[in-house]
Amino acid sequence: MKLKFLGATGTVTGSKYLLNTGSATILIDCGLFQGYKQLRLRNWEEFPVAPDSIDAVVLTHAHLDHSGYLPLLVREGFRGKIYCSEATYDLCKILLPDSGRLLEEEANHANRHSYSRHAPALPLYTEEDALRALEYFHPIPFGKPHQVAAGLTAQLALGGHILGAAIVTLNDGKRTLTFSGDLGRLHDAIMVEPTLIEQTDYLVLESTYGNRNHDPADPAVLLGQTIRDTAARGGVTVIPSFAVGRAQSLLYEIHRLKQRGEIPALLPVYLNSPMAIDTTALYQKHRKLHRLNQEECQAMCHAAKIVNSVEESIELNQRQMPMVIIAASGMATGGRVLHHLKAFAPNSRNTILFAGFQAGGTRGRAMLDGIDAVKIHGEYVPLRAQVSQIDNLSAHADANEILTWLGHFKQAPKQVFITHGEPDAADALRHRIEETLHWPCRVPEYKEQVELV
Repeated sequence: MKLKFLGATGTVTGSKYLLNTGSATILIDCGLFQGYKQLRLRNWEEFPVAPDSIDAVVLTHAHLDHSGYLPLLVREGFRGKIYCSEATYDLCKILLPDSGRLLEEEANHANRHSYSRHAPALPLYTEEDALRALEYFHPIPFGKPHQVAAGLTAQLALGGHILGAAIVTLNDGKRTLTFSGDLGRLHDAIMVEPTLIEQTDYLVLESTYGNRNHDPADPAVLLGQTIRDTAARGGVTVIPSFAVGRAQSLLYEIHRLKQRGEIPALLPVYLNSPMAIDTTALYQKHRKLHRLNQEECQAMCHAAKIVNSVEESIELNQRQMPMVIIAASGMATGGRVLHHLKAFAPNSRNTILFAGFQAGGTRGRAMLDGIDAVKIHGEYVPLRAQVSQIDNLSAHADANEILTWLGHFKQAPKQVFITHGEPDAADALRHRIEETLHWPCRVPEYKEQVELV
């Protein structure tokens, strides 16, 4: 059995792991690279193996850095099944076509305004490509082994990160290989805890927060304070947010802040993300995957006014009054939030509030690092608004939580592969596991291949 690391090495994006069992070739996750240009250019490279030689794909969850390359894989010839949880399939039905639409819109915008180096600028893939990829999805239940290729089963366990997120264990009858996916928090306000795994021969482990721990303070305190202070200045709080998971956490916390009287009950809150709107409704459908009861789900769904049309989105930018706007994307790499940044970033009364991890090379990371102008749609926009971050709203387990999760293994894996982390985070987690648990660990390199005996 051979495992090749085609992404999420030295970065938190582009998750792809190619497994060759001798009788089958499986891809675990199929994500887009995001952030630095040299990473994004990998999305345009020829895939390392012929897509039609891959028998199946198994997804850990729906976020685009784990699923967003699928439309390309199918367009280039993949014809196998894409296995995932039902909730992941439901989310991909929202995320993938939206991604294709955004890529088309960005290419068209670049062509209209002539700021691309390419003539014409082309989208990486289209909405039609994404819709075609959805035809190959095959949802499977949690907790039951399912044959995904000749001599190979996959079993999904709850990962807790977002709706449908899974820890994936593959078994060929001789050895087991477990992929943590993105591990959720142990005490998240909305999502259930990740399932405890007792043993596996090999473990591929994420390390997004491998070098730090989340602030134990209640994130709602900083959220409420930021919104109050900004409103008192007559400003707008713009919150770039991941449409899946983070937007729902923000809505729930804003509902509770208003309920407790910690932010004005009449302060307008807008959710300007078609994906987030559709995703929020799925919390009602998949009630067993999170902690909220029906009443809390309803409250979360009604915590903001929904912005449905592009015209409504544009109209928001003309308003000069205190309000909160939640819009995708979470790292300000695309989507409607870019238009809000163009409108509100130049005014010092306003606040740009990031509510999660910002990968290197993204606008979000650059803004937090103190740039004085941000490049959007080919032009530089002055950044005079206050920029801050709530890091402990993250849906990723921190270093201590990862170690706690690992502590429930009854025996050490033969090898732990540390992935899905920037270099300092991955190496810090490797070092800590070796020092604390005395397990063999390594941080693989891009396109490295290992033999699993």
